[in-house]
Amino acid sequence: MRKIFILTGEPSGDKLASTVISQLNQSHNNIDYLSVGGTHLNKLGIKSIYDLKEITYIGFTSVFINLFKIRSKINETVKKIIEFKPDILFSVDSPDFTLRVAEKVKKINPNIKTIHYVAPQVWIWREGRLKKFKKFLDHVLLLFNFEKKYFDKENIKNTFVGHPLLENKENIKTELSNLIKNDKKIISLFPGSRLSEISILLPILIDFVILMNNKFNEYHFVFHTTDQSKNLINEKLIKFNFKNVDVISDENIKSQILFNSKFAVAKSGTVSLEICNFKIPSIIIYKMNYLNFMIVKFLVKTKYANIINIINQKEIIPELIQKECNAKEIFRSVVYYLKNPELMDKQINLVSNTLKDIRSKTSSSKEASIVISSYLGA
Repeated sequence: MRKIFILTGEPSGDKLASTVISQLNQSHNNIDYLSVGGTHLNKLGIKSIYDLKEITYIGFTSVFINLFKIRSKINETVKKIIEFKPDILFSVDSPDFTLRVAEKVKKINPNIKTIHYVAPQVWIWREGRLKKFKKFLDHVLLLFNFEKKYFDKENIKNTFVGHPLLENKENIKTELSNLIKNDKKIISLFPGSRLSEISILLPILIDFVILMNNKFNEYHFVFHTTDQSKNLINEKLIKFNFKNVDVISDENIKSQILFNSKFAVAKSGTVSLEICNFKIPSIIIYKMNYLNFMIVKFLVKTKYANIINIINQKEIIPELIQKECNAKEIFRSVVYYLKNPELMDKQINLVSNTLKDIRSKTSSSKEASIVISSYLGA
């Protein structure tokens, strides 16, 4: 029986890993798994050596504050992996945690093959890390085609697998008439999935909704969130007594709400690709505490936050970052688009052309599972 240790660092990585393992299990039934994972891997019957929440630290300052804890968890994880003696260490995203573990594991047992899914964003900052990665990574799975040149330059084995958010999903129809009235146009709002993001962006988006309601009466606003954050957002909204605001966490309903949206306002991040995939015009917002922002500003080498803008090296999707991320600016931008439908069409067309170059041949999880399978000798 072959062994794979799956190493994730936050819920999104747990979800990505589960899709790959589901694909792998279709062609292999003789693999023993162990992980640092969450609910998605658990549903596949894969045990985690500890709760994922113990290592999910967000932002530079929180990482610094919890540095001793993180170091302790890295050492604990390495010990468990070495004891498990896997054929493959499959790490997913969260490079500041997962790659530190992979590096230590490789030093102790060079025979363990290390495959990392979701390449560190060396095209944004710290490109020099690549020389270090070469010493302990056997294979890197890329979400974007343009990343290949960075890894090829250092002769790091890599495969473009495409982005999972750009895959065609099964459309499970859900009745929405009891949720959204037919005469209302939906605006989807994405305040982020992390508490640190929600605490900053939610008050701004609530003020934006108030400004919209003062000017219009034909819109219905839907906050897209996780099960863990749904109650928190509802508690913040209740005192405003909105009649045209809902909070959704069910994935199928969220997809259909987005598909039927007129516009979206989203926190900077991968959710933007899902919005683009549904051909919904949008703007991007983000705000962080001043110290984190200054650290990021000093380190990053790209002018834009959104991947579509980074690929095109121009602002196709408007970005409202830091000072510009306020209710009035969001209101101005959204209304400007809503009053100029030709601008929304232009954005959708430009985005659609960009997405053609970052889709996988089949699916990201399928392509990733093929690479892993090759290292199992199957």
